[in-house]
Amino acid sequence: MSFSRPDPRSNPRTDLLRILAQKSFRLGEFKLSSGGTSDYYIDCRSTTLDAKGSRLTGEVFTEEIRQRGWKPAAIGGLTMGADPIVTAVSVVSGALNGFLVRKAEKQHGTGQRIEGFREKGARVVIVDDVCTTGASTVQAIKAAREFGFEVVGVMCLVEREEAKGRPNIEKAAAPAPLVSIFTAREVRTEHVMQNDDTSPAIFAVAAVCELCGRPAVTNNPRNRCAAHTG
Repeated sequence: MSFSRPDPRSNPRTDLLRILAQKSFRLGEFKLSSGGTSDYYIDCRSTTLDAKGSRLTGEVFTEEIRQRGWKPAAIGGLTMGADPIVTAVSVVSGALNGFLVRKAEKQHGTGQRIEGFREKGARVVIVDDVCTTGASTVQAIKAAREFGFEVVGVMCLVEREEAKGRPNIEKAAAPAPLVSIFTAREVRTEHVMQNDDTSPAIFAVAAVCELCGRPAVTNNPRNRCAAHTG
């Protein structure tokens, strides 16, 4: 199985981090699905369902899988956090099939819990968007193995690094490794940088004030000279 390599002139990982920080990260007071509270919230679907964000998600996950040498036949995860990731990677890679894990078996039709790719014994990678306690990722791992898949890797778009998420997932996934694309700390740092108007800006030497044309001393939020920074 071969994957198309990303354009070396671009940096999908950096671009994806920027979009996550802009569209998916919020500071405030939030109650989490785990029952705890936090001063920030990450809604990855605002990024993974964004047109550019979806493409970048597919590129970053595909490249990580290629570099790991896992050579899976498919990727999948628990609906619905994994849904857009699975689709993005399948489309971008042009080689990986996708499957989705229902939270419970259907009560009609075939009653199956795994939807999409269903080849017993196949090598697969489990994916999720945000890992906090790891409960949804663990559910997907167990369901995949019960079906008959061989789980060769587990990937998370953003790891919150709390609530014992990593140990819980690693225990369930062993011997397959867990790889997080970003940590919540990385996304938070990028978010703060994007919204910090007090940070000194870096700009080209030739930058000039947009109001008078004199040499600029800042470009945050716009190019301004010393006389127009107030």
